[in-house]
Amino acid sequence: MTLPVFLTNVFYGLALAMNMFVIASGLSLIWGVLRVINFAHGMFYMFGAYIIFTVTKSWGAPFFVGVLAAGAGLAAIALVIERFLLRRLYDKEHLMQLLFTFAVVLLMSDVAKMIWGTDQYSVGYPPALRGAVALGPTILPQYLVFLCVAGPLIAVTLWILVDRTRWGRIVRAATQDREMLAALGVNVPIVYAVVFMIGSALAGIGGALAAPRIAVAPGMDATVIVECFIIVIIGGLGHLWGGFLGALAFGLVVQFGAIFVPNWQDVMPYVLMLAVLLIRPWGLLGRPELSR
Repeated sequence: MTLPVFLTNVFYGLALAMNMFVIASGLSLIWGVLRVINFAHGMFYMFGAYIIFTVTKSWGAPFFVGVLAAGAGLAAIALVIERFLLRRLYDKEHLMQLLFTFAVVLLMSDVAKMIWGTDQYSVGYPPALRGAVALGPTILPQYLVFLCVAGPLIAVTLWILVDRTRWGRIVRAATQDREMLAALGVNVPIVYAVVFMIGSALAGIGGALAAPRIAVAPGMDATVIVECFIIVIIGGLGHLWGGFLGALAFGLVVQFGAIFVPNWQDVMPYVLMLAVLLIRPWGLLGRPELSR
């Protein structure tokens, strides 16, 4: 493999990784704070892709307006789900939460088919990012370079929000002892609702950013939710930078697996996850779960 070919595949793997990180970070955030296994996260991703298709193709809005609309739309949907349904299950066992989120998947899947049908749709690259850019000895699509930059920016933004702000301190406190936090006068239900909205908005934004690279169609959620779970398990459930590291490992393994072991491409992420779990069952940057 020549150096230009190697670098090209590295950047393609990084672009995939950063797109997946945006989606998986929302799943990890929801688990880290709410302790909810959100099986509907992939469906939020699919709705984000459908929303940007509608906004850009049917309404003629700019691409990045569609990205913002996808995030806002999923935040609104998440608020309704959390306020009227999910809030009743926080004290229940994980199996009931998982069954509830799976029911949301079935419901939203039918809603998507009623609104958008079963056809495949495509979303074009934003006009400003339709060209190519030369990076050293290789030439790459500008949109993939944008994804490689957007992922770290979102990661740093989330890190500042969670680790360097008062709201972030409240969120971290809610993960430790929400009863004590409520006794101190903090409205914990609002904190939980905001976290669920942010996590779901990240899924919608991830779906919108993925739309130019893939076909927007029913069933696209089924694959991505499995991939997101692989990423957060590799990195450590609830750990932001663990999810970032897990996404990097996932993207590069998928990209180079398609080259070196094409018949095993789909299996390689599972092999990576198994290897990590054998060495560190709580993930690369995760910590052993303590009884709460």
